[in-house]
Amino acid sequence: MKKAIFTLAIGDNPMYRAAIKSFEIYAKKVGADLIVSDSLHYPIKIENPLYNASPAWTEKLRIGALLEEYDRVLYVDADVLITPTARDVFELYPDTSKAYWFNEGVKQERAPDIAMIQGVLGEVNWPERDSRPVYYNAGIILTSKQCPLFKKTDLDDLQEICNRITHYDQSYFNYTLHKHNISHESLDKSFNRMDMFGHEDYLKADFIHYAGKGYAKNNRRRDVQFIRDFAQLYSDVVDEIEIKALKEHAWTLYLEKIHKKYPLPDFFLTQLCKWFVPR
Repeated sequence: MKKAIFTLAIGDNPMYRAAIKSFEIYAKKVGADLIVSDSLHYPIKIENPLYNASPAWTEKLRIGALLEEYDRVLYVDADVLITPTARDVFELYPDTSKAYWFNEGVKQERAPDIAMIQGVLGEVNWPERDSRPVYYNAGIILTSKQCPLFKKTDLDDLQEICNRITHYDQSYFNYTLHKHNISHESLDKSFNRMDMFGHEDYLKADFIHYAGKGYAKNNRRRDVQFIRDFAQLYSDVVDEIEIKALKEHAWTLYLEKIHKKYPLPDFFLTQLCKWFVPR
């Protein structure tokens, strides 16, 4: 069986570099090819969107193209850290007729998102679990050639909704899943561990997802926290010089953000950060 791990990472962000390093190690472990998109292949016009929207989100459509070559594809956002002890997700979730992703509807209220997408594309029979609508997080998706999800998705549909609804790609993929009654199952939260579950023992998860502010105090500190965690988890796996370079790059970029945000002398802000920001 031919397997691929796919991600999108544009630019020299140290968080992306660390994430891809963890993907490389995991890909070798599970016998998969690693595919990294460093440019966009599915052009979309984002014009005065009502909510935050990125043209990069359409790159998930490449999953469908990859499934013409691979039997199974694991899509992973570049703000995810796969830990060195992560279990083989392909082996644990073997049904090739299903789309596997994490049902964040168990914790997050997604009824407004669902109402938005149905308001534009029409009503569908949306399933519930424990009296809450099933709504999957699209940061990590495991699917296979036999699963028709990405044969049913269309760039024109995404163009129609991208300026009108929130989480346009995620809501659309969920909508398509339910519209066509495609078989699906939730991953265990350990394969998409987000901070909505708190910070306790999160480093013991298989896949750690640093969505939003991740496990940092705020979004500006996210990359520093990501590299800090990467250094802790991979200290015996990745060369110390490589880890040090990533940490220094992340710290430099963080200080640049702080210097731009606050009207105080740079040396003073830098010293405050050294005192109060874990790295």
